[in-house]
Amino acid sequence: MKIAIASDHGGTRLKDELIAVIKDLGFAYEDFGCNCEGSVDYPDYALPVAEKVAAGEFDRGILVCGTGIGMSIAANKVKGIRCALVHDVFSAKATRQHNDTNMISMGERVIGPGLAGEIVRTWLGEAFEGGRHANRIGKILSYEDTHR
Repeated sequence: MKIAIASDHGGTRLKDELIAVIKDLGFAYEDFGCNCEGSVDYPDYALPVAEKVAAGEFDRGILVCGTGIGMSIAANKVKGIRCALVHDVFSAKATRQHNDTNMISMGERVIGPGLAGEIVRTWLGEAFEGGRHANRIGKILSYEDTHR
């Protein structure tokens, strides 16, 4: 599995912690930045990662900003992306099983590195259940095809 990961200035420390988790799990990854402390614009990092995931160049994407909100909003503008804002393990599991999310977003100012690591481990380890959930995802994909 190939993982794309990025943050803005509000998420660089947590992003680095999550890269260590990804390495520990043995997955390939690419860090799309930011690697700075100065203020940057989160869409400049979220959108390229979302585009790479939507194009199939990466299997999953992980975004981090101060709250996770801005990054998730930006990523979800890209056709084919289902990015969930996740700050607990149960939601990480459910969003893979039921929503077939291909990206998650988290906030460095909201959760600590231990919990964030468990979220990533859980999310990367879960599979989409399909079944009744596939019909729901199909409706989202159909809407994207006709409205974007």
